[in-house]
Amino acid sequence: MTAAQTPGPAVKPQAILKHRPFRTLWLAQFVSIFGDFLALFGVISLITFRMHGTAVQVTAVTIAYILPLAVISPVAGVFVDHWNVKRLMIASDLIRAALIVLLVFVRDVTQICVIFAALSVVSSFFAPAQSVTVRTIVPQERLLAANAMLSQAFYVVRLASPFAAGALIAWLGEKVCFYLDTASFVFSAGMLSTLTILRARSQTEKTLQSLSRDFVEGNRFIFTHAGLAFVFLAMGAAMFVLSAFSPLISIYIRDSLHAGPFVWGVISSMVGIGLIAGAQVLARVHTPSSRTRVVLGGMLALGVGAALLGAFRNIPMAALSTFTMGFAISFVLIPAQTLSQQETPPALMGRVSSTFMSLIAVAQVLGLLLSGYLAQRLGIRALFLTCAGVLAVVAGAGHLWMRGRSEGGAEPATETGA
Repeated sequence: MTAAQTPGPAVKPQAILKHRPFRTLWLAQFVSIFGDFLALFGVISLITFRMHGTAVQVTAVTIAYILPLAVISPVAGVFVDHWNVKRLMIASDLIRAALIVLLVFVRDVTQICVIFAALSVVSSFFAPAQSVTVRTIVPQERLLAANAMLSQAFYVVRLASPFAAGALIAWLGEKVCFYLDTASFVFSAGMLSTLTILRARSQTEKTLQSLSRDFVEGNRFIFTHAGLAFVFLAMGAAMFVLSAFSPLISIYIRDSLHAGPFVWGVISSMVGIGLIAGAQVLARVHTPSSRTRVVLGGMLALGVGAALLGAFRNIPMAALSTFTMGFAISFVLIPAQTLSQQETPPALMGRVSSTFMSLIAVAQVLGLLLSGYLAQRLGIRALFLTCAGVLAVVAGAGHLWMRGRSEGGAEPATETGA
């Protein structure tokens, strides 16, 4: 079934968890993501309070993780399409467990950056393998609900983990966070080992020339497919805006709202709450609306959120703005990922999903690197309003691009049983 076809009857979002293979994958990822956030806060605490590091050093660690995702992911996807995804995910979890435990012994920020870069390389293989697994074990008509539940788990953990990490670090120190993350990867590997994933792998020869040909084939499929090309570019624009806003919110709150850390924490958390709410709505609403129209709506809503932040200078409106932005982002990312899973032939799934992840990483890096420069040139509020205008233009261009074009591609995605 393609995204343009009529979906099945509406179900509760949590109903997808009754599907045992998906429940196993979801639980493995929930625990692993929780461990990841504990480790992340442990690292930030270690750099800030033990090593007395600077904001530049914290940013360096972030870029050390994101940059390999942007560079390695497209190539990793070629190999994912040739390899056994179950073994690949288990191996990735165990390797990452070994890498995380090395954080216990680090002495400077350079060592942390090296470990995070290595983690990123391994994750570049894990993420497309997980996307292939979701596409294989979940019925097509329930992919939107499945992706919504995975996204919801991520942002629930993102909201809850700072409290848990703060308490653990205060009582037991940063090292306990690293040990718990190591254990979470081992748990995830154990859960994944119970899955049965029946998937036809690419049987082409594995020479450099053939792998290069496979790489080109995957990217050609994306950018000659009207629906995928649009949602991928829309998703990149949305992630750029979100990444550009993230480091500027605290400055905006200090200078425009004249508020402090507590208000910053509340307003920042509204992005996560909005994402969770958006994921819930997407999982509940099963209508024949095309995924591209949902993405267009998400882009416009994201622009509205950005405009509210730039136009008003009061705390309630700032909270409404960040909630709207989080809600809107879910209407871009989740349908985009679902469309890629529904429309991509199984033999290309690894390459397409890895390009999806790479584009997110590139947008995040550019947003982080350019946000400060653009804010200095334009001013923070003017930058927010400019982003709103750009999003409106992108949404309008996307509407014109997709008008009269089919959301589906020329080559239908075939079903591989699980």
